Amino acid sequence: MYFIQPTRTIPNLDEVLNTLPSLQMIRIEDIELYDSTIIAIADVNDFLHYQWSLPTIVIGRENEGTELSQAWEMGALAGWIWTRLPANPEHSLLKIDAQYKRNQDSRDLPSAAELQKKLLPNPIELQNYKVETLFKPSAYLSGDWYDYWKISDKEIIFYLADVSGHGVTSSLLTSWMAAFHGRSKTPRELLKKLNGMLVQENIEKHITMLAGILNLETHELKWSSAGHYPPAIIFEPNQPPRVLNTSSFPLGLTEELEIEEHVTTLNRHARFIICSDGALEPFEGGLNEQFSQLVYHLQNQSFQAPEHVADDIAILSIRRIN
Repeated sequence: MYFIQPTRTIPNLDEVLNTLPSLQMIRIEDIELYDSTIIAIADVNDFLHYQWSLPTIVIGRENEGTELSQAWEMGALAGWIWTRLPANPEHSLLKIDAQYKRNQDSRDLPSAAELQKKLLPNPIELQNYKVETLFKPSAYLSGDWYDYWKISDKEIIFYLADVSGHGVTSSLLTSWMAAFHGRSKTPRELLKKLNGMLVQENIEKHITMLAGILNLETHELKWSSAGHYPPAIIFEPNQPPRVLNTSSFPLGLTEELEIEEHVTTLNRHARFIICSDGALEPFEGGLNEQFSQLVYHLQNQSFQAPEHVADDIAILSIRRIN
């Protein structure tokens, strides 16, 4: 903590400072030399006059209630009276410091959310295909994630993942996946690599994921699932939806994870769609009823995410355009 030397005379100032022995005294003219995140204690009149940006606890005289209120409106963390300091100032300072840091974390969430969105893959031009996506976090940060990239002129690999739980920890794992999946060459390799890293690091989270590789010329699609629900769906004109059911464990639960690889072909104008389980939330009923409604709206291209969602929603669609 830092005490900004007041520009006016304060009776018994030395006695006040003796109650706060851990404070470092600084001068107003030196403020620019200090980290803007430090917490300072200062006379309320100095704070109002100089209007510095340091988070500050202001101290005023008993007749300066108006000044203390003005300082609070300008962002002061707390207001004390020179002659009536808290009984345990050090303890009070620690509480104010902790609350300030918690508030800073909350203020940082919108910026963190924007950064997370920037980590999503950029639109990509593909021969014969179009990639379409939807990404809607339930709060600022999302535990759902998708990615795709070319591994050759004629092949693209992709995945959609859903991290268990919500909040910062889950969202950090999505960034971890984006950084460390190692540009794997096959769905099985991708799932095995991520599972091994999760188990090795003993992270108390599991991840469901569906990954695939598409040949843009032959239209052959190879895909693997690690406990992901809802299953992938293929929509084709004038055909009933094809639900690609599978059974497996999520990533991060066991080192001996068995990964099956499945193969199918995308016909002209087919749409291959993967969703996170948050896409079921807008619909009523049990799991089967929710899934049936989701399939109906995806088939008719009428799915709309609510303005406020209880769970993160991510959808990745790969559509053959000719």
